[in-house]
Amino acid sequence: MPLALLALAIGAFGIGTTEFVIMGLLPEVASDYGVSIPTAGYLVTGYALGVMFGAPLMTVLGTRVPRKRMLMLLMGLFIIGNLLSALAPVFSVMLIGRVVASLAHGAFFGIGSVVAAGLVAPHKKAGAIAMMFTGLTVANVVGVPLGTLIGQTAGWRVTFAVVAVLGVVGLAGVAKLVPDVPRAEGVRLRHEMAAFKNAQVLLAMAMTVLGFGGVFAAITYIAPMMTHVAGFADGSVTWLLVLFGLGMVGGNLVGGRFADRALMPMLYISLGALSVVLALFTLTAHDKIASAVTVVLIGALGFATVPPLQKRVLDHAHGAPTLASAVNIGAFNLGNALSAWLGGVVIAAGYGYTAPNWVGAVLAAAALVLAVLSAALERRGSAPGPVVAGSVPTEQRAAVHQ
Repeated sequence: MPLALLALAIGAFGIGTTEFVIMGLLPEVASDYGVSIPTAGYLVTGYALGVMFGAPLMTVLGTRVPRKRMLMLLMGLFIIGNLLSALAPVFSVMLIGRVVASLAHGAFFGIGSVVAAGLVAPHKKAGAIAMMFTGLTVANVVGVPLGTLIGQTAGWRVTFAVVAVLGVVGLAGVAKLVPDVPRAEGVRLRHEMAAFKNAQVLLAMAMTVLGFGGVFAAITYIAPMMTHVAGFADGSVTWLLVLFGLGMVGGNLVGGRFADRALMPMLYISLGALSVVLALFTLTAHDKIASAVTVVLIGALGFATVPPLQKRVLDHAHGAPTLASAVNIGAFNLGNALSAWLGGVVIAAGYGYTAPNWVGAVLAAAALVLAVLSAALERRGSAPGPVVAGSVPTEQRAAVHQ
């Protein structure tokens, strides 16, 4: 794999750290600014909304900019946002800083996926995308716990300053290692928008929303589920999330490896198994060892879908994949927000802390149904039509049947 993928992975590590580390620092931030925990939660919501809307916005603005330069500009925006968060004198300024940083998120992963896929041979594209996303998964294993520890001991402002430094390292890596990729000639915004007329692109994005939504339906409420149902101590939630992150790392690499060989079978297996494991989580959540193993499996199966889904969007948005790729990153965050809300609804309805697992299982099963539908439509579209003897030359008839 080219060294340029390392630079992209470093940028992804910084972005993943800043996205998730705030969840462990909400009490400290709320206390410093004198706001409630729910109010501080706007820092999470604001970031997610920034990713959803920033992904297409920044990608559209960058359609006339070479991809390497756009990646550098996005890392610069990321650095500014985190510095603003670290130095914010009032809560509203920090919220602005979070939104500024989030604007880089979707476009970086979207454009980065296109660049990563272009650095390797066609049969290694999913693996290259997975290598870049490894930075995001490792952030959950190393960056988030370490950032939380730094924030709780040295102050949360130091955490965001360190993340800004990670952004500087990522920017330097992109500048040094990523080759100059010329902007695709003749590709305009209308070409990028045309990708959304492709049913396969839309189906892949819907699978992203539902499949990854299934993961976060359960993981969003892992703290009350593990402490109130499984019987873990409050302090155990951190290492349970580390286990989840380790599962993400493994699933991401396996998904990338096998998606290059058999993309749709990989999706069938991962989505089907994810649905089953989430349903079983309602039972395994009552046992410490079984619940810990289940958390690892959810992370692995959930992230095993990421490289194949991202590659599927790139394959079917060929010719103008950048915007579609970035919007698909926003689809992950839409799935997170949707599933977290649905999980909260079933808990509030009195079904208990394990009820979100059923929500996740249904969402993952729905994604599997869409995967089967997508493959069926693809087969129908590629099936050769009837050829009347004598209506076309022999060579063309042979080509049709090949």
